[in-house]
Amino acid sequence: MSTSKENRPVKKRAKRINIRTPAIMQRVQAEVEEHYRSSIVEKLQKQDGRLTLGNTTVRLAKQFGFCYGVERAIDLAYAARRVFTGKNIYLIGEIIHNPEVNRQLREMEIKNISGDRPDAQISDLGEDDVVIVPAFGAELTLMNQLKAQGCQMVDTTCGDVMSVWKRVRKYTKEHYTSIIHGKADHEETRATASRALSGGGHYLVILTLEDCDYLCDYIRNGGESGDFLLRFQGAYSDGFDPAMHLKKIGVANQTTMLKGETEELQRRIAQAVADRDHALDGPGGDKEEKNRFQFFDTICGATQDRQDALFEMLKEPMDMLLVVGGYNSSNTTHLVEIGDQQVPSFFIRNAECLKNLEQIVHFDLEEKTEISAYSGSILDLANPVTVGVTAGASCPNNLIEDVISRVFQMRGHTREEILGAE
Repeated sequence: MSTSKENRPVKKRAKRINIRTPAIMQRVQAEVEEHYRSSIVEKLQKQDGRLTLGNTTVRLAKQFGFCYGVERAIDLAYAARRVFTGKNIYLIGEIIHNPEVNRQLREMEIKNISGDRPDAQISDLGEDDVVIVPAFGAELTLMNQLKAQGCQMVDTTCGDVMSVWKRVRKYTKEHYTSIIHGKADHEETRATASRALSGGGHYLVILTLEDCDYLCDYIRNGGESGDFLLRFQGAYSDGFDPAMHLKKIGVANQTTMLKGETEELQRRIAQAVADRDHALDGPGGDKEEKNRFQFFDTICGATQDRQDALFEMLKEPMDMLLVVGGYNSSNTTHLVEIGDQQVPSFFIRNAECLKNLEQIVHFDLEEKTEISAYSGSILDLANPVTVGVTAGASCPNNLIEDVISRVFQMRGHTREEILGAE
């Protein structure tokens, strides 16, 4: 049987369809508002983020919750369901890291093609199927597979993430290895790493400053490649050789990391490269390449705004901080880390985690599991209490409202009192 190219079935490239028409977006925005809007959050925003009832004060960070990229991703997902009526719509993983938002999409019959129990395999998809790319983006191999199947794509990838991709592609073109500050198993970092591979490039993902110091020691002094690869197993490109691929380094990052930590990581690596190259470029050394280190600030603006707003809020004393968001949300995790430095901080999914005046169910960052803990600061109703509230960029306002309402309820106040307070 002939297997020539002429006899092979050719998949059609999906026709581009504008799903953001004014009529569709008007309906989408009404639907999104119905699901996620909060009158109580809006009230606090108008009152400089502060509301006091009796001896209970709740303070809300000036920047919190949904960022533009998340809002855009949700809008596009809702619009896809409106436009592609009757078609199978699939999502790559989670649209964002928030259980409530992903639950809403499941209720809209948006299925999944990743995870342990996908609703379909990529090989099953065709021209009549629609695939939504999440805000984190997706790996190039996966994107190419979906395009080869002829699927209609709705790409919600955040613009800040795509800026990082542009940077690492530049590194590869100029023969730099990309050092990515992030979590190796995070969807965004995997997507970024795949772009670093374009053109035969390499990458290494590092998470902590301890990882950074180990890397810096190797840059300065060399070492056993086997030990290096064992330490960073699963966090580097195929064929990565630290003895060969750390000569020229470009640093990028997962957009939701702590800015101060990324800056410190950049500083340490730059110094290590400078120390090594000073020795190499001494008398008789190789001076052909002077610029062996590059970096570019790729922290998401919204992530930084939320971190800065929390730092500002922490300048005034409070009894506790509640950080609302999905437990797998990187930017929300960093808000908890910031709060933990100054005040008892609880990472909660929603208001249901506030069981009563004596118990808060929250995610412990060290144990990496949900635990229960007592909160002595709000037990005695006779004592004045100030509770700070913030939320990651993937948390909707309705969940923030529920938390604020629950705090006041536990202190003896009703929703009607909250809405009526001046």
